Amino acid sequence: MPLPASNRTSKQVKFGIVLLPNFTLTAFSGFIDLLRLASDDGDLSKPVRCAWTVVADAFMPIRASCGVQIQPWCTFDDADAFDYVVVIGGLLHSGSAVSDGALRFIRRSAESSAAVVGICTGVFALVQAGVMEGHRICVSWFHYWDFLSRFPSMSEESLVADRLFVVDRRRITCSGGRASIDVAAAILQQHVDAAVVQKALRILLVDDAQRASAPQPHPPGSEPMLHPRLRRAVLLIEQHIGRPLSVEALAARLNTSSRQLQRLFKEQTGDSPLAFARRVRLKTAAWLLTETHRTVTEIAGHCGFADASHMGREFRRAFGVGPQAYRGMHQTESAALAVKADRRHIVAGLSGFR
Repeated sequence: MPLPASNRTSKQVKFGIVLLPNFTLTAFSGFIDLLRLASDDGDLSKPVRCAWTVVADAFMPIRASCGVQIQPWCTFDDADAFDYVVVIGGLLHSGSAVSDGALRFIRRSAESSAAVVGICTGVFALVQAGVMEGHRICVSWFHYWDFLSRFPSMSEESLVADRLFVVDRRRITCSGGRASIDVAAAILQQHVDAAVVQKALRILLVDDAQRASAPQPHPPGSEPMLHPRLRRAVLLIEQHIGRPLSVEALAARLNTSSRQLQRLFKEQTGDSPLAFARRVRLKTAAWLLTETHRTVTEIAGHCGFADASHMGREFRRAFGVGPQAYRGMHQTESAALAVKADRRHIVAGLSGFR
């Protein structure tokens, strides 16, 4: 953060907001609404404590992923100096790429005294601009593999996909969505009284801002865990499914000891970390067998098994049949259900002619 909490002043904090094509409206509105509510007393929403400006290449509306369009307030060339430059992304595989002008503006901001903030896939733009070298990077679990695919030279050790956001000196990266409110709260608490921030959160009907160490919500299909550290552990296991982490490496990522991690897993799941990770690999392999056309060898490599034979042995032990037989059984079941569904639709359609 640019200013420690003890150095709060009455100086207006200035934010430059860069919206990428097909940005996520939730991330933008959550961040900017907390600024608005914390900026002024009463219900006036005046930019007293902080000010915000939407900056872009030109005065052309920027389309959000939901279709809403936002008009920029000034261009990159005419922008004043900001304390924070916030880059908000959204859809990765649709719409225009990040403009050269935006990348230049991000680099120029990073070279100044400003803190650079990446929210949702805005993080990708920060890496593309080359301003994240030597910094930890928070990405959403949903975009974890997209990130590694797009930036294969980035070290996995620098990636954080089990927390809501990460503050690393003058770089702040956030998983997106509702966590944009938490990032805005964390930033404002460095500059204004905490009571002001808490009041803004209450107006937004947010009980309390989450800390950066709070875990991201678990992915679909994962088992919900009550203990935050265990939830983060499960996310790490899933993110490293192809290259399993040792218990020691997993404990180090979670700032705990191997013994404490073993005990926590046993209490919460009844399994050791290694046994739990094995179950995750098998569950993922089973899903890939039934939902994709990948070969058993490809799935074995993706899920961290030594080879297809190794996966076959583990699969028979867990499911009673080999991978190919499992795939065949479930494809037969799916085909039978599809036939039944078709019959129901035909009968329903014919009944209309009676």
